[in-house]
Amino acid sequence: MKEELSSVELENVTLPSGARFDSLTQAYAKYGEMSRDGGNVILVCHALTGSQRLTGEKRAGEPDPWWGPIVGDGRALDTREYCVICFNNLGSPYGSTSPLSINPADGRRWAMRFPILSPRDAAFAQRAALDAMGVKEIYAVAGGSLGGMIALEHAASFPDKTPRCALIAAPDRLYPQAIAFNAVQRQSIMGDPEWKNGDYEGAGPANGLAAARMLAMITYRSEQSFTNRYMREMARGTTSDWSGEFQVESYLHHHGEAIVKRFDANCYLYLTRMMDLHDIGAGRGGLDVAWKSYAGRRLLGLGVSSDMLFPNWQVEEAVRAAAKNGVRAYYEEIESENGHDSFLIDFDQVDDYLRSFLR
Repeated sequence: MKEELSSVELENVTLPSGARFDSLTQAYAKYGEMSRDGGNVILVCHALTGSQRLTGEKRAGEPDPWWGPIVGDGRALDTREYCVICFNNLGSPYGSTSPLSINPADGRRWAMRFPILSPRDAAFAQRAALDAMGVKEIYAVAGGSLGGMIALEHAASFPDKTPRCALIAAPDRLYPQAIAFNAVQRQSIMGDPEWKNGDYEGAGPANGLAAARMLAMITYRSEQSFTNRYMREMARGTTSDWSGEFQVESYLHHHGEAIVKRFDANCYLYLTRMMDLHDIGAGRGGLDVAWKSYAGRRLLGLGVSSDMLFPNWQVEEAVRAAAKNGVRAYYEEIESENGHDSFLIDFDQVDDYLRSFLR
């Protein structure tokens, strides 16, 4: 299976939020051969700190390809039949326009002068890139977590071009507890003296970014997962002095250190704010109006039984709202103790549900 890594350059782009770019880059990865009109394209949208690379070899300084068991010959996203495309989200540091990019207006990094964007903006930029690639109507869109929010905006914004949508571990609007988690993560970064209002050089607010990621990792797993893996085991030392460290602390520190090596703090700020702004009913007259625009199309809502970040009831609620408004919607559930990250771990279940949905 061939992996194509490239980008689409767009000019004079105005997004729904009003943000305007003289030039905008959408980096992407493509797997499989595209039909002449792009009708066999399955668009996959990635999560917060993921990238466009769904499968393939690991590369230093990048996140691991995150859906390898799902994408490829004979898998749910079968590259013998489909062309699978994943764009790097706007605001992410892996090739698309982001706070790391140079603003052509002044020749400086965007940094915190970058516009605040929503999942709808991300979807519009991706749709513009698809148009530039000659893709008139995709076969389906799928995404998990933030990627699910962007996938849902493809459905609500471009229903005639998006006949199928798989919404995985994501709601149709963000609830306040998730916004609260994001706020604390951003405060960790912005309270680090090395942040310097976003105008840092090099690693920048490494401690703040690491702490933000540590909090995020707690929300990505379940209490049962932590209990089964670590309970009260010590990684080193004893509880009688500050050098002692529980196994679960060691796990969190590992992920905090890892994110600093591969991600940008300003990008993290913008992408968590993007998540906060998720609401398909905003600017459309409410959720019912948004769902009615997708009437007659197919929606799979895939929740996770142990998800504390976007609980399964939020996904199920979205499916009920969709069905009430004429969408051919149904709900399935990943039964797992792995928490929110189950869509990145329990591949067999995800493969089965997607395979059934796409046929």
